[in-house]
Amino acid sequence: MKMPVRPALGAAVILITAFLAAPVQAAGDPQRGKEKAVVCAACHGEDGNSPTPEFPRIGGQHEDYLVQALQDYKQGRRKDPIMAAQVEALSIDDMADLAAWYGGQKGLYVKL
Repeated sequence: MKMPVRPALGAAVILITAFLAAPVQAAGDPQRGKEKAVVCAACHGEDGNSPTPEFPRIGGQHEDYLVQALQDYKQGRRKDPIMAAQVEALSIDDMADLAAWYGGQKGLYVKL
């Protein structure tokens, strides 16, 4: 069965637009992330498992979540003056590298 050209073309345009509008996450390099995480470790711990409850434990967290959180701090969608200052100079590649490092660490889980 032949499909009329106009609806097929319209559907193709919609699919292509949706694909191009989707956020693209660059794959980070965990080794570069480890090198960049020296400053982060002061609060979050070397492996992302902060020893104090004041700072989130980010070790083992999903990489996409970490990148999004860093972007949100940078864009002001998340409010924290310390984090806003820390992410100010980070590029998307820096964020992906940090996320790859912390995402690859073993997380601490609390059994309820």
